[in-house]
Amino acid sequence: MPKNPNIKCVLIIGSGPIVIGQACEFDYSGTQSLRSLREDGIKTILINSNPATIMTDPTMADHVYLKPLTTRSILQILKDHPEIDAVLPTMGGQTALNLCIEADEKGIWKDFDVKLIGVDIDAINICEDREKFKQLMGRIGVGVAPAKTVTSYLQGKEVAQEFGFPLVIRASFTLGGSGAAFVHRQEDFDELLTRGLEASPIHEVLIDKALLGWKEYELELLRDKNDNVVIICAIENMDPMGIHTGDSITVAPAMTLSDTAYQKMRDLAIRMMRSIGDFAGGCNVQFAVSPDEKEDIFAIEINPRVSRSSALASKATGYPIAKIATKLALGYNLDELDNQITKSTSALFEPSLDYVIVKIPRWNFDKFEGAERTLGLQMKSVGEVMGIGRSFQEALHKATQSLEIKRNGLGADGKGYKSYDVIIDKLTHPSWDRVFVIYDAIQMGIPLSRIHEITKIDMWFLKEYEELYALEVEISKYDINSLPKNLLLEAKQKGFADRQIGHMLKCLESEVYSKREELGVNRIFKLVDTCAAEFKAETPYYYSTFEDEIRSKDGKIYVDNESTVSDKKKIIVLGSGPNRIGQGIEFDYSCVHGVLAASECGYETIMINCNPETVSTDFDIADKLYFEPIFWEHIYDIIKHEKPEGVIVQLGGQTALKLAEKLDRYGIKIMGTSYEALDLAEDRGSFSKLLQENNIPYPDFGTAETADEALALSDELHFPILVRPSYVLGGQGMKIVINRDDLEAHVVDLLRKIPNNKLLLDNYLDGAIEAEADAICDGEDVYIIGIMEHIEPCGIHSGDSNALLPPFNLGDLVMQQIKDHTKKIALALNTVGLINIQFAIKDDMVYIIEANPRASRTVPFIAKAYKEPYVNYATKVMLGEKKVKDFNFNPQLNGYAIKQPVFSFNKFPNVNKQLGPEMKSTGESILFIDSLKNDDFYDLYSRRKMYLSK
Repeated sequence: MPKNPNIKCVLIIGSGPIVIGQACEFDYSGTQSLRSLREDGIKTILINSNPATIMTDPTMADHVYLKPLTTRSILQILKDHPEIDAVLPTMGGQTALNLCIEADEKGIWKDFDVKLIGVDIDAINICEDREKFKQLMGRIGVGVAPAKTVTSYLQGKEVAQEFGFPLVIRASFTLGGSGAAFVHRQEDFDELLTRGLEASPIHEVLIDKALLGWKEYELELLRDKNDNVVIICAIENMDPMGIHTGDSITVAPAMTLSDTAYQKMRDLAIRMMRSIGDFAGGCNVQFAVSPDEKEDIFAIEINPRVSRSSALASKATGYPIAKIATKLALGYNLDELDNQITKSTSALFEPSLDYVIVKIPRWNFDKFEGAERTLGLQMKSVGEVMGIGRSFQEALHKATQSLEIKRNGLGADGKGYKSYDVIIDKLTHPSWDRVFVIYDAIQMGIPLSRIHEITKIDMWFLKEYEELYALEVEISKYDINSLPKNLLLEAKQKGFADRQIGHMLKCLESEVYSKREELGVNRIFKLVDTCAAEFKAETPYYYSTFEDEIRSKDGKIYVDNESTVSDKKKIIVLGSGPNRIGQGIEFDYSCVHGVLAASECGYETIMINCNPETVSTDFDIADKLYFEPIFWEHIYDIIKHEKPEGVIVQLGGQTALKLAEKLDRYGIKIMGTSYEALDLAEDRGSFSKLLQENNIPYPDFGTAETADEALALSDELHFPILVRPSYVLGGQGMKIVINRDDLEAHVVDLLRKIPNNKLLLDNYLDGAIEAEADAICDGEDVYIIGIMEHIEPCGIHSGDSNALLPPFNLGDLVMQQIKDHTKKIALALNTVGLINIQFAIKDDMVYIIEANPRASRTVPFIAKAYKEPYVNYATKVMLGEKKVKDFNFNPQLNGYAIKQPVFSFNKFPNVNKQLGPEMKSTGESILFIDSLKNDDFYDLYSRRKMYLSK
């Protein structure tokens, strides 16, 4: 049965600003959904307040409303668009579902005759209300852990008495495990119960018996209105129950489940999905399985929407869950839809994997001083990476190499822990780096049985680790000249990087690379095809691996490389890797626009990225997608294979920029601004000299590479002093110090964390106004795309500041200085493409804080506010296809746009929430105001005094 002919216009609710627990996976889902609706000729209306996403691009929907996610906004949209027939709330995470329920309770959907598609209210309520869910599971014969719902402190105490410890407290209607906690001891119970009751919007918690040590699994399902159900993916958590799935290392397909238990789990999941309501769409089911031979299965929860895991499952299988879920919501059946990858099988055909994926979360504890760094029921990670390999070991290594935390993979990099007590402590209290600590424990000789007893991680995974260490020991017996080919190939097949092998053989990475070439151990590329190569795949979506040579009947020796290289001119865009504070979804926005612009210029576009949550890693954005670590060895092999005209590094944040030096050294063309100019801007000392030569004012400064040099400088500069390391993003390591003791302690700490760094010490301009400008430059002309004034004073990181576009109280003299300095700096740096410059304004004098010749956090915000595709223009300039004067710039903004940062401090109750030069916000929203008399602006501006008071 084709789609419902009554649906002609759909409202999609987005997920708003990025917070811990709800990141850009919903930008990916929402974008795919909007494209899916448009394919069917359906008019799309979107509400979402996040300016940094592709989803809110004006081209994505017929009408994009960058408004706060409130019922007031919904009412206004429904009044302006009486043609809206249906609302799809399943693409915007918990935020969209909660808003949908609120609108339903207020009778809004009924008043405007708007139909809910993709889910129904009963399903949302059953899944969110822990008590209703438990009762339903009882009725359909699905086991759950013993649990009781309580709405008061007294009831909670009674349940604790009845169940005994350990217990789990889970707050109803929250996201990312907010308010959830393990209670091991009676003395902690009171505080954790109170916290849970306060976190729940309806002040209700579920207290259940803790299934500590049980294994955890997730299934991704799709159902059509004929009750056909497909299970897209089974994901196993390597970490057992007790760690939030968003903070767990996860693996697909499931590795340690017997076939009998898997079939039983499938049946239970299908039964659960069919019981929660009569709707067509996607859902995610989580199970706990007892770690014994019985393999008892308990249901944990079911989410009737696309989720973080469904984005992961989509990237893991190549099956576009959000796109198909949208079609099902419109009334299509699964057997009527094509598999998007093969184009020859139907969407009812369940994906099968001939590879393994491993997802590892990315944390940012260094931004939350005093944070509880152990992992538990409350999600704390800010992003994630995914590795694809032919084995668990290879995928695990590729994921660890994607994290960008200065590790080269598991072990063999000299950075492991050597202390028995530290290792045991980190295993006992699950730490963010436990994935590495397991290797350290095996290296130290701690028996697997002991590691299993402490962590409850399945023995199968631990044995895989043990094999990796055994291989390291074996290779370490050789040197680079005597290493046999079979051992080198095995190490590469198991994911060891050339750097790690170099560490084992006590030689250079480049020597290992040469040895590989000499022995013919070369990286090849395989397709992600949804069907384990049973059918031909049409979509070029690749991962790398290593294979032994094949000898054909006629004696020809070859390896099976599935990535064929075309003779078209090509451009590679380097992605920004995992989300983290300081480098988020806004760089993915830039990468996607860069790919599309290069395509418009007639290039074959190639995207390299390893973040499963993003639009840039969707299978049909670039002509070719390599789902690989942004790690030199991988990048270089892809470049050698594809032979592009050049590589774009300006759009992928610091991640891509850091590779510029290597690209330059290996003679690979960087499109746009040269490596020399990028390096000059990053090196704080050299950049200040450039300002000096151009008579551009900047705060008094000096550079130091030791604590002694810094202390000597402080006598000349006078306190307060702003200390800044070079080559960092998001203000990492920046601090304002007020005396010699502070300065010494901070410099010593910085040089320990970032060795051999050049530190810049600035005279801090106390109470100055901060502003920033973004511009496009082609080496001759400069066009300033936007100047923003910060409400918070200088000293608060620009990413944490509320900022107004255009500025609201900078006089003509100051504005002219900003424009002059921007143009002068852009040209002095030989910028070709984008540049962002930050200013401090004191006594009508404009000083330069820093310049970044790349896409910045603010570019998507300015593009949305002015309704102009600035990244598209800038990319065409980088490629040399256009000059600045070729564009007809026409910015449109009535009034002002305010960039408002959003923080996730609620995940870290004991953390210092004070803002400073190091960025702490996880996302942002945009607010349009007509005039400065607006109450929201008045409230924000009045807070400025708080920072300025002495």
